[in-house]
Amino acid sequence: MSKHRAKHTTTEVRTRHVWPWVVLLVVLLPVLAAGACGWKLYTEAQQVKAHEEQAIQLLGNIADLSNLNNIDEVNQKVTQAQAETSAANVITHGALWNLASNIPTYGDDITTVQGMTAVVDTLVNDSVPQFMSVLTTLKSANLSTGDGQLNIQPILDAQKSITSASKSLQQQVKKYQQLPEAHIAQIRSAYDSGNTQLVKMADKVDQLASTFQILPDFLGADEPRTYALMAMTTSEERSSGGLVGSVGVVTTDNGKISVGDFRANTEYISYGKGDPTNDEYRIFNTWGPLHMSFAMQDLAVYPDTSRVAEGMQAIWQRTPWGSATQLDGVMMIDPVFLQELVKINGDITLSDGRVLTGDNTAEFLLNTVYIDYPISETDWYFEQVAEQTIGNMFSNLDLIKLTKVAQMMGTMASGRHFSMYSFDETVQQSISNAGFTASTPSSEEHPAVGVYVNEQSPSKMGWYIHRTSKITRASCNGDGSQTYHVEYTLTNTIDSSLVWSLPDYIRGMNADQHGKGVEKMLIYAPAGGTLTNLQTSGEGSVTDSQQESLNGKTVYVSLATLNPGETVTYSFDVTTSTKAVSDLTIDQTPMGWTDSGITTDTAACTISK
Repeated sequence: MSKHRAKHTTTEVRTRHVWPWVVLLVVLLPVLAAGACGWKLYTEAQQVKAHEEQAIQLLGNIADLSNLNNIDEVNQKVTQAQAETSAANVITHGALWNLASNIPTYGDDITTVQGMTAVVDTLVNDSVPQFMSVLTTLKSANLSTGDGQLNIQPILDAQKSITSASKSLQQQVKKYQQLPEAHIAQIRSAYDSGNTQLVKMADKVDQLASTFQILPDFLGADEPRTYALMAMTTSEERSSGGLVGSVGVVTTDNGKISVGDFRANTEYISYGKGDPTNDEYRIFNTWGPLHMSFAMQDLAVYPDTSRVAEGMQAIWQRTPWGSATQLDGVMMIDPVFLQELVKINGDITLSDGRVLTGDNTAEFLLNTVYIDYPISETDWYFEQVAEQTIGNMFSNLDLIKLTKVAQMMGTMASGRHFSMYSFDETVQQSISNAGFTASTPSSEEHPAVGVYVNEQSPSKMGWYIHRTSKITRASCNGDGSQTYHVEYTLTNTIDSSLVWSLPDYIRGMNADQHGKGVEKMLIYAPAGGTLTNLQTSGEGSVTDSQQESLNGKTVYVSLATLNPGETVTYSFDVTTSTKAVSDLTIDQTPMGWTDSGITTDTAACTISK
């Protein structure tokens, strides 16, 4: 008995010692398994990162469109990118990754990575090959028929394909941007980097597609077209650009473009004004201090190109040279647009031997010409530049020049350095869809604040009035809208000692306004959104902003006066429409350079649509 009891007791003791180890092992096994899986997941994540970074780098070579002389090389990079994205996509859709995507919270990070690789893989294997196919075809096509004439047929043939490629790209970018927000910093960083590259590529392709859509109609594929070419000087700001110094005639016929018949704005004065609405007359004429006449020189005071075009047509029909010629539309250009054409076409030599380049053309036309030449000759120099640059836009054309011109037109249109309007409703719809017709904020999906400047001193002080702005996202709201804080600053950069060395034509015709910037400011909320807490600060003086209605839209109007060296900052809060799918931007009166002066900080939150 005693031995049996002792044996039983020993067994119980051993059992009690074993069970804790069994329990511990049962607990640790999943942890150990998770550790092994976690390490495998980490290792594979590094592989995915390497594949995606290499693919994005290869795609970057496609997006800048700088290597189109060697299409075969670019196509090879596409093939290499396809291998990289395919490898990454296979890894991220394996059983381990699918299992990990179900982990609470951080499973979203896995889902995001899976989505990133899937989108990029689809893009590289579908959208990009479509785009490259178009470029390959155009590279071998004869785009020039000689004598400055564009062969339109290859572009007509490419329209459908490049539109399809662009649509596919936009869809993939949208899918990418709708992925769950990552919690892990490294994934967020990779996501942001990929998003930047994809958006850049999509924008480039969209610019090309948009320009390809409008070029045939613009260049008279079906019938000859006649456009009024309105030359604006942004040194004397008007909402849509600047004072209209002269108007030329652009004729296009089956790819051939001709520029000529420039007439100074003074030749149009006796033929009346551009039929302003009551709102336009009150805000731009009655209020002053510079009472706009709405004659040719002031037509760009309208912030909508459609209204400028209507005013131009009304005056054109009253003139002896216009009454018998149908006007098909208008083109509004400024010296920055011409400078960008000089970059593409090459330097030009003026009648007096002066050489203008892709770096000095805008400054010459906006400032230097008023210092070095008699006022009576300034329009003539603008005309020389316009005739040479626009007339040669499509001469000696190949794929590289075509893509440069197409991208330039899109970029210049987005900055209001160039705008178009057609009186043919069908053609105008294409132009508007392509973003080539400037207007006050009208899209709820793509919100913009409108800021338009009108110089109230007869001067060319706009060259010295620099504008910068900062957009800071404050919140992404539950209803889908976003709230931003905006600061918009004007600075009079002229040195007070320089004022007295300048001619009155630049510093101001009124003695009490020499060297001053006197700016009538129009500020619009985004379509479907609101603008609140409008305040001003700085050394310059500002009248109280007055809420007004201009052709059915609410606008805040004020007058800012800046002495040399002074600044004025407008600050306000903006809430977008609930339909907004992109970040807030600013649509503004263009300056004399390509830099818009806009910086954006959206770090507070991410739009999720």
